Amino acid sequence: MSVDVAATVGGVAVPVAEIDAREEQLRASRLASSLPRSGTSEGRQLRRWLTQLAVIERVVAAEASARGLTADGAPTEDELLPDLTVRMEIGSVAASVLADPVARAVFASVTADVDVTSEQVASYQSRNPLRYSDSEAYEHLRAAARRRAFRLWLDARCAAVVELAPGYEHPGDPRQPDNTHRH
Repeated sequence: MSVDVAATVGGVAVPVAEIDAREEQLRASRLASSLPRSGTSEGRQLRRWLTQLAVIERVVAAEASARGLTADGAPTEDELLPDLTVRMEIGSVAASVLADPVARAVFASVTADVDVTSEQVASYQSRNPLRYSDSEAYEHLRAAARRRAFRLWLDARCAAVVELAPGYEHPGDPRQPDNTHRH
């Protein structure tokens, strides 16, 4: 892979210049004071995160095109990601991508057949008897199952079509030198 390429998606290059531009735009925003300094380990992790966002946007756009999807009829962002806990559950990159209504249409299409059983609802209710009514428990569990299915689909699609250049690995990849996530 060329030094000017951060990644490829389905063989199509994601230029380093695009990651540079995304970082510059972010550093020019109101969030600038909360961002890590450029050139530091944390700054490189930010660039890796921006690369993930760029490649996942392309993966989702390709899927939307392949399925003939548009933003028409897409669920709202609040319907899919109603609170901070849910956003953390699905992951920051996936949550960011779902700000786009076309991505939400892909989510709806990819997860349309995801359901939960009455046994799963009953089991949940027995562990959490005062939390939700049966219908609320069903909707809660189905929404969680759909988010998980989308995340797994997204991971599988990325594994199939994305190649990351050295220095642009996933921020959580334990093989990259700036990874600080330890157990």
